[in-house]
Amino acid sequence: MEELVIIHTNDLHSHFENWPKIRRYILKRQAELQAAGITVITLDLGDFSDRVHPLTEATNGLANTLLMNQVNYDGVTIGNNEGVGNSHEQLNDLYQSSEFSVILGNLRDGKSLEQPQWAEPYKIIETDQGTRVGLLGLTAPFELTYGPNGWKVAEADEVLPNLLAEISKETDMIVLLSHLGIKEETRIAKAYPEIDIVLGSHTHHLLTEGMYVDECLLAAAGKYGRYIGEVKVQLADGLIVKKEAKVIPVTSLEEELSDQAEIISYENQGRELLQKQLIADLPQTLSLTGEGTSDIMMMALTAMSEYSQTEVSLLNSGLFLESFQKGLVSRDDLHQVLPHPMHLIRVKISGEHLKTFLREINIQEDKLQDFAIIGMGFRGKVFGQLVSNGLTWNDQQGMTYLGQEIEDDKEYQFTTVDHLLFIPFFPSLSQGAEIEFLFPEFLREVIGLHLTRHYPRK
Repeated sequence: MEELVIIHTNDLHSHFENWPKIRRYILKRQAELQAAGITVITLDLGDFSDRVHPLTEATNGLANTLLMNQVNYDGVTIGNNEGVGNSHEQLNDLYQSSEFSVILGNLRDGKSLEQPQWAEPYKIIETDQGTRVGLLGLTAPFELTYGPNGWKVAEADEVLPNLLAEISKETDMIVLLSHLGIKEETRIAKAYPEIDIVLGSHTHHLLTEGMYVDECLLAAAGKYGRYIGEVKVQLADGLIVKKEAKVIPVTSLEEELSDQAEIISYENQGRELLQKQLIADLPQTLSLTGEGTSDIMMMALTAMSEYSQTEVSLLNSGLFLESFQKGLVSRDDLHQVLPHPMHLIRVKISGEHLKTFLREINIQEDKLQDFAIIGMGFRGKVFGQLVSNGLTWNDQQGMTYLGQEIEDDKEYQFTTVDHLLFIPFFPSLSQGAEIEFLFPEFLREVIGLHLTRHYPRK
């Protein structure tokens, strides 16, 4: 009887406060298993990086790659924070120092249509007893955002049949590293019986003892490094006879005296790097105070309109976490004010659909003011108030665009953030508008360019 153990992590999102414990546990567990003659495979399922952390922002994720090297990962796949949270060039550079394989079967270069040089469609690991373990990797196919970023991303069903046909001949068991989410992972487990284990992520689901879908075992370890996943497989003559999953709560692991200093050092390193990069010199504070139309909001709307070459922009006030203070402005200030990995979108929309969108705003405005938003690129607390430099939707002024009543048959355009497209409150944007994603700059970078241009350092 042969035993195989898979250690897996996912969706750390640069929550380095858990990393010292995770690293110690994985290294100790690897050593224990190897000493007992048990094959151990260590995997990460994506979104290890998140630009909300200043060290990730300052190094474009390269610091995350160096941390991953510490625990001897055999393979990783990417999440949307790696794939869309970086420019095409940054993603091409992200794994230049990696000591592990990046396994990714559904992403190609948008121009050449070739597999990225930094990734392989699958990997086969052979145990000491000759069992061949096939590893596949798939990431969430956000075509709307990968396309403008220079990538061609495919749906799982477009690539899995060929990948499985190729790898099945050479393996005794197949493991899918998935950054697709629980719904898609469950569907894949049913549709592709060749897959023995699906290690899941993206939707931050936690399966404390795994979950069987037909003969396939699904395992997942939540989010932010709060859990470490472990799957134990028993085989006889190359055939699986037993599979079981568990998770280890990181809170149950012992903390060492040096942990807090290490955690703080990551924050300090990132902020120090960003503070050295000065971008502007403000003659006065751009304040966050005021009813929506604050100095900082109006500046941001102007910056967005200039960048996108539209006269009208729209933004929610909850995106701004601090004011920009008078004096020198650094990339650290920019990151503290706007930590969100959001891009701009240019919206083309008929007057009829624009009115529907404005009604959606009007109806939900009071609710959204203090509504706590989680995910979809948002790294703040509450949604806040929607403010525009050219749209009105109130009872007093009616629905207007640049002061003129909106006409049903006329086409209009405005700029906002992709976040509004992804949250469920404004369906008219996805259903009745033509959307153009503006890459590669994030919202904070657009505002940084504006500040540099209008308030240059003396």
